[in-house]
Amino acid sequence: MEIKVNFLENLRLEAKFDDFTVTADQPIRYKGDGSAPSPFDYFLASSALCAAYFVRVYCLARDIPTDDIRLSQNNIVDPENRYHQIFQIQVELPESISERDREGILRSIDRCTVKKVVQQGPEFKIETVENLDEDAQAMLMAPPVSESNTYILGKDLPLEETIANMTAILAKLGMKIEIASWRNIVPNVWSLHIRDAASPMCFTNGKGATKESALCSALGEFIERLNCNFFYNDQYFGEEIANSEFVHYPNEKWFQPGPEDELPEGILDEYCLSIYNPDGELFGSNLIDTNSGRADRGICSLPFVRQSDDEVVYFPSNLIENLFLSNGMSAGNTLCEAQVQCLSEIFERAVKKQILEEEIALPDVPLAVLEKYPSILDGIKSLEANGFPVLVKDASLGGQFPVMCVTLMNPRTGGVFASFGAHPSFEVALERSLTELLQGRSFEGLNDLPQPTFNSLAVTEPNNFVEHFIDSTGVVSWRFFSDKHDYAFCEWDFTGTNEEEAAYLMGILEALDKEVYMAVYTDLGATACRILVPGYSEVYPVDDLIWDNTNKALDYREDILNIHSLDDEALADLAERLEESQLDNYTDIKTLIGIEFDENTVWGQLTILELKLLIYLALQQYDEALELVENFLQYNDNTVERGLFYSAVNAVLEITLDDELALEDYLPNLQRMFGVETMKHVVGSVSGQVRFYGLSQTSMKLEGLDRHLRLIDSYKKLHKARELAAQS
Repeated sequence: MEIKVNFLENLRLEAKFDDFTVTADQPIRYKGDGSAPSPFDYFLASSALCAAYFVRVYCLARDIPTDDIRLSQNNIVDPENRYHQIFQIQVELPESISERDREGILRSIDRCTVKKVVQQGPEFKIETVENLDEDAQAMLMAPPVSESNTYILGKDLPLEETIANMTAILAKLGMKIEIASWRNIVPNVWSLHIRDAASPMCFTNGKGATKESALCSALGEFIERLNCNFFYNDQYFGEEIANSEFVHYPNEKWFQPGPEDELPEGILDEYCLSIYNPDGELFGSNLIDTNSGRADRGICSLPFVRQSDDEVVYFPSNLIENLFLSNGMSAGNTLCEAQVQCLSEIFERAVKKQILEEEIALPDVPLAVLEKYPSILDGIKSLEANGFPVLVKDASLGGQFPVMCVTLMNPRTGGVFASFGAHPSFEVALERSLTELLQGRSFEGLNDLPQPTFNSLAVTEPNNFVEHFIDSTGVVSWRFFSDKHDYAFCEWDFTGTNEEEAAYLMGILEALDKEVYMAVYTDLGATACRILVPGYSEVYPVDDLIWDNTNKALDYREDILNIHSLDDEALADLAERLEESQLDNYTDIKTLIGIEFDENTVWGQLTILELKLLIYLALQQYDEALELVENFLQYNDNTVERGLFYSAVNAVLEITLDDELALEDYLPNLQRMFGVETMKHVVGSVSGQVRFYGLSQTSMKLEGLDRHLRLIDSYKKLHKARELAAQS
């Protein structure tokens, strides 16, 4: 994690990381102002807080209340050496906690991350650089001890060379990549989380049988998502990029809808139109680009090559971001390597969807077959030894598709997790299924898995597949676990060179009568591709283009960002449009308008319900405000401070609307209950003197929205690289 430090007045310091700011000072006896803890005090507190966190996680997983648990830490300083200290952590547990859980809590404290890092003895590397912002060389891993090359199936270059190439590409773009976490809870299963230090919203996860393969996976995913603009899906690019010569790629084209909002000639082809507009209900306005919001420019469309005849077909960027998410994108050392990865993931998701929705019972992989892959079997045995039964299934549907499945069961909670992996190699597909299962997860994280169901509607509901796509935590049918299998086991093998494997996978789609469209990207210095298979590789339902399109943001974005400057008429119009939209009241405003607000601010927690409530308060429409504040309090998951504010608003509205009550009679005790400062804001909000309490002022220029501006700065690096590549 990158932590940037600013020097404030006297000895005060300010550390900034992610969306947080921490201020440190020194005691007055050390010439400081005593206005904040010292850096060393924060260090001491971090280990105590970390220990308490692990206690809390343990107790939450077992429904153990923590109200009567107390924890403290004392640091005992060696008089001979003040740098040698004993951190004594003591925990007081109520008698109701069993002996088994007492031992479990102590073991959980022993897992404290701060403690483990201190015990390992971190190394400090201190150096000067010419420019912190331009120094894009982040240490991803310690350099390899040997110069040997590690080759794995599916990669055209050794892992070490692949990692070096990708790191150099990211450094050239000015991306400082940092590792946020590693996981290795069973043998031969590694995963990690990496992110852009300057814009942590840009992150990926990697998985593999070794540290190097997991890092390679994460870097490859990061590069593929940069090339395909996935990190910036649904986000507003700001006025500068929206008014640029190109918004997404230099080869994009803009098409004007017809006079009656008809789809323009030149976008999609007959095959795609039969899928995306079968009833003629799709209009040009449904396909306006969300990122720029430039309806006046028309429909921003990107070129893809139809693989059946090499013809170029233009797909609206809006359609791609609404339906496909990250499905069908990959980066590789070569184009064929990227294609194999791309197509494998498309089959993984499509076959998984078919199995889930048709409630197919898959055959088990015989132990004799698993024993051919001892490193994979070691990981499975370790899960079993930790109390998690594992089922290994052949998901090829009788040898049709290169897909495997590893399903984990949690007897403690009754939850299950079906993980799928795909690749022309049986071994690689099996390994991917296992590593995907544990990617970024701890054993505690396996306590949140949903239980199976016999309710077919819950399994086939479109959002269930979306949940499976995002993190595989959707619902699975009990029929999936039947010993009466719908297909016989097949020990398939489709391996060959990457060229042969790519051709084979394309052949499967051709046999399914699917058209395949591909875009290749090289302008960022890497080889990446995006493959679309209409009617097969979409994640969201096609109907979302009409009924749940992300460009609904364009109806509200400008007014919401300018809310402090709207007059009453414009506010009333905004409230009316929100009411008539039938949007879920609990939708986040940041999701609705595509702005990355700091989640620790009121903007970051703001929902449509709260926004409407604030508008009604500003308009002094008390009946409408009272109804919404009651809903807010009933289902509030906002901060405690915000909840208390609206509790006070509720009381003041009740008094205001009752002709027999007077606020001045209740104000003294309301101030005692909620505080004088809070009541000042509450009374001001109800009287109209305070408008939109808690919402900092902003506009379409995005001033003050540092988190979103960091995201745009990240995108500008890509935009500049594409511009330079187009000019060369």
